[in-house]
Amino acid sequence: MKVLMVLTSHDTLGATGTEGAEKTGFWLEEFAAPYYVFKDAGVEITLASPKGGQPPLDPKSELADFQTADTERFNKDLDAQQQLNNTSTIDKISARDFDAIFYPGGHGPLWDLAEEPLSIALIEAFNVVQKPIAAVCHAPAVFRHAMNPTGSPVVSQRQVTGFSNSEEDAVGLTSIVPFLLEDELKLLGGKYEKGNDWESYVVVDGNIITGQNPASSKATAEALLKKIA
Repeated sequence: MKVLMVLTSHDTLGATGTEGAEKTGFWLEEFAAPYYVFKDAGVEITLASPKGGQPPLDPKSELADFQTADTERFNKDLDAQQQLNNTSTIDKISARDFDAIFYPGGHGPLWDLAEEPLSIALIEAFNVVQKPIAAVCHAPAVFRHAMNPTGSPVVSQRQVTGFSNSEEDAVGLTSIVPFLLEDELKLLGGKYEKGNDWESYVVVDGNIITGQNPASSKATAEALLKKIA
């Protein structure tokens, strides 16, 4: 089995180069937990990002309060760190080479992966042949412009979840993000649902698998693994 994990290359809360903007990127747990779900199942993992190389890590995700067994494992795993340091660019990726695709979150994807034509094309290619597509926390933003062959949004009339408005408000970024993910998924025709803030909540609708927040990362990856197993 082969799984592609696509990470953000965007590192600021705002447009790239925004003066005084806080740093962001991908959220460590949302990468580490799925990575080890796949690795421990013997899955071949390929990492990619829009710019390639080392994806930016949200510095807040390294704070003590957000560490888990998986993040601690990653911090001791030199092979995994080396792989993360050398992600492929998306233009070198072909959907036909993989069984599924997984998008870790963090705020970064709201700015780059939500608008990245090559990522959108990958999602559409996976969806046409009904290969599983999973995204956790802010990463369901990648569906923003992804369309079915009929011209409707990929998530239209599909049950989905993602970082909720109440969670965004709790982290104080409602006025900073380019769009609120919960609202956007609803605008796309998605049947948005959520669990309690900060608790694991995963939704599976056909080949589309979404997780609400960082706590949902492992369960989202496990749901993807079940689909391809």
